[in-house]
Amino acid sequence: MSMDVSEVQPASWRHVGGQYLALTKPRIVMLAAFCALIGMLLATESLVPWPILVFGTAGISLLAGAGFAFNCLIERSIDARMARTRGRPLARGEVGSAAAGLFACAIGALGAALLYWFVNPLTMWLTLATFVGYALIYTVLLKPATPQNIVIGGASGAMPPVLGWAAVANEVTAPALVLFLIIFVWTPPHFWSLSLYRIEDYRKSGLPMLPVTHGPEFTRLNILLYTLLLVAASLLPYLIGMSGLFYLACALLLGAVFVGYAWRMWRAYSDGLARKSFGYSIFYLAALFGALLVDHYMG
Repeated sequence: MSMDVSEVQPASWRHVGGQYLALTKPRIVMLAAFCALIGMLLATESLVPWPILVFGTAGISLLAGAGFAFNCLIERSIDARMARTRGRPLARGEVGSAAAGLFACAIGALGAALLYWFVNPLTMWLTLATFVGYALIYTVLLKPATPQNIVIGGASGAMPPVLGWAAVANEVTAPALVLFLIIFVWTPPHFWSLSLYRIEDYRKSGLPMLPVTHGPEFTRLNILLYTLLLVAASLLPYLIGMSGLFYLACALLLGAVFVGYAWRMWRAYSDGLARKSFGYSIFYLAALFGALLVDHYMG
């Protein structure tokens, strides 16, 4: 029985395309794009010009995807040892190292070009600096060297709203830095919750994650302390006059739930609770920034 080549090629191309798309960690790119979009919308009282909205979001997303692809390339041997990541294309050997590197360079260059020509040079340079911070400084230097890798490396992950703000305002002002601070403080309790219920994976990987180097109890205490710090940071938009009472009420309510998860994990830990806390942390950030945006337009 013969098979028509035309029936095979589309499926094959879709599979290959899906493997390269997976290198960019699209779900995380979507969260970064959302945070960048929030920065754009908050930076102006009027509508964001469509070229900045379209090309700014695309450029930031492409460079973020390039950074994640380089991360997958550099950590391919580590990913192969971890249950959570062994299904990634490079870890399985479905995409070659050279091809992945060329792909990352190509989409990164395209993203930089879009930002330079259609947005502004400041946004391009800030986004390139974020790329270098994540793909090289965090992945190569910090992650394998210190259990504080998530704290220090979180600076790169906290940049998207600053990039969005710069795309519209062509400058970085105090409100943009407040958005940066919120994500920066949010990152440790978010990621440490994941590392607690994936602790055996991280032991196998050889990476010095906090639960491995200092133990789960110390990690749970740090999650609680950082969550309290996060709630305090989340009040800054109201305190500096960036938002009103609607945002304040949402921030307090969302923060109270997050602190509740952190407190319960500290006092009576279970992997199931850590999974719920990790999932809630993603909802928390999206809801907090969503409330900030609604409050912005209410004002």
